[in-house]
Amino acid sequence: MTPGDEYRRRVERWSAALAEGERRHLLVSNLRIVVFVGAVAMAWLVTFGNRLSVVWLYLPAAAFLALLVAHARILNGKDRAERARRLYERGTRRLTGQWMGEGADGAQLLPDHPFARDLDLVGPGSLFQFLNTARTEAGEAALAEWLAGPAEPREIRARQAAVAELAPKVDLREDLAVLAAEAHVGRTSALTEWAAASPAGLPAASRWVLGASAVVTAVLLVAAFAGLVSTGVALLWIVVQIAIASVWRRQVGTVLHRLDMPVYDLGLVTELLVRLERETFQSPKLAALHAALVADGEPPSRLIARLQRYVSALDSTHNLLFAPLALVLLVRSQAAAAIDRWHAAHGRSVSIWLKAIGELEALASFATYAYEHPSDRFPDVRSGSPLFDAHGLAHPLIVEGSAVPNDVRLGAEAPQVLVVSGSNMSGKSTLLRAVGVNVTLALAGAPVRAHSLALSPLALGATLRVDDSLQEGHSRFYAEILRIRDIVIRARGSMPMLFLLDEILHGTNSHDRRIGAEAIVRSLVDAGAIGLVTTHDLALTEFVGRLDGRAANVHFEDRIDDGRMVFDYTMRPGVVERSNALALMRAVGLDV
Repeated sequence: MTPGDEYRRRVERWSAALAEGERRHLLVSNLRIVVFVGAVAMAWLVTFGNRLSVVWLYLPAAAFLALLVAHARILNGKDRAERARRLYERGTRRLTGQWMGEGADGAQLLPDHPFARDLDLVGPGSLFQFLNTARTEAGEAALAEWLAGPAEPREIRARQAAVAELAPKVDLREDLAVLAAEAHVGRTSALTEWAAASPAGLPAASRWVLGASAVVTAVLLVAAFAGLVSTGVALLWIVVQIAIASVWRRQVGTVLHRLDMPVYDLGLVTELLVRLERETFQSPKLAALHAALVADGEPPSRLIARLQRYVSALDSTHNLLFAPLALVLLVRSQAAAAIDRWHAAHGRSVSIWLKAIGELEALASFATYAYEHPSDRFPDVRSGSPLFDAHGLAHPLIVEGSAVPNDVRLGAEAPQVLVVSGSNMSGKSTLLRAVGVNVTLALAGAPVRAHSLALSPLALGATLRVDDSLQEGHSRFYAEILRIRDIVIRARGSMPMLFLLDEILHGTNSHDRRIGAEAIVRSLVDAGAIGLVTTHDLALTEFVGRLDGRAANVHFEDRIDDGRMVFDYTMRPGVVERSNALALMRAVGLDV
């Protein structure tokens, strides 16, 4: 069964579940009305008819409560079914190329990245938006971090094994996406801040002192009601107890002030953790993440359940009937002490749990891509001299089957630089983006859109999208040479550079452009970098012969059929022999 067939089957299944949920919702809603009317009638008979005992009122009350619980479960089931259906509807649109504009685009996660905008790594219609299935801040941050720069070869291979294991686990990836969305834990940063903060510092003795004081208070109140001690003695002890509790008033206030939403959000993630805890994994990366979801021999879901009991005790103090008793029994102070002890013991573990969830979501994003594109391959990442050897390379954001694959070889026994000439719209910039995006995927641990790809760890540098700046007073040309300067500096670093220079120096005159382009490429080659340079200025192709075999010319062609421009997007050796600029101008009605 193809991924598209599987997604359509699941959309149908969840649509049926939604329809059944709607039927049950209407049924239970009507039953609640019936029970309510019955309760009113029974109350009238009890009050005015003198025919029934008041005990009979418990029946409709119990029935109404049971219907409330059942209704809540039905509505929750409907919400889950809706989220699951949207998950597979979006997957279907990814397969058909209709995904752009849906979901988070990650632009805020890499605001100043040196080449993210050039390669459309983040932003609308970006690689991030295409890949992302994460539902938490931690998951989106992990995915963006992995796309931002290369991992170590050992880590890349570990991620590849994890992605390969997760790819066929459609049910697990569905549960991860649906439960993470249900948990509303997008604010994982607030949880991380709360967990990383130092505990308020309530001493261990406070637990026993406050608890013992509350027990004494309860005993004296019972004794006072029974007439065994005077009320004055009980009231005097309550005053003493308040004085004892005031010793830790500042710490208690700190705990309650910090509590707010983070702890409630942590409670919401429990079901997601329970699902992950019961899963078993074989790959080392997934097994290590699974092991991280255990603290002091206990699963986090159990520890969070314990914290939730303390928070529930705190919430009970807001009940008007229970509030006076909670005040004299120091429930708020005791709950704060218990929460602070939990924070001290397990606060650091919260960040570990969230990081593990985030990495699992990032791996699930790559695994979803691998599942949806089974013909894409994991690259062979090799240590050693700079290398990029791709066969059948295409851009992963172009619908599979529509993109024209090309072979691109750089480094080792191939040239260090390919100078790509060709007319406008012939595919030069798309080739550069295809190379850059596939390198990004490869060094993040994901499959790539190629029949095969072997590469070494590479730092990327690109000038595909350079703009002028009114605020900084920079022209487009000046902004470009600043970017190129940074690329040359980085090329001299410890990691080999793969540079992608699009229409190099096209903002200056032809004479300066020829001299400057040759000098820049020579300095990059001398630094050991590999890369591609595009141009439609054929004069720039002449410096290839002066680089001692370290560069080669390749080109893209076009032709005119019945007055229409036709491109085959196939890269060929040598320099392009014609330009289409005049033909394009005439095609849009210019008299040239």
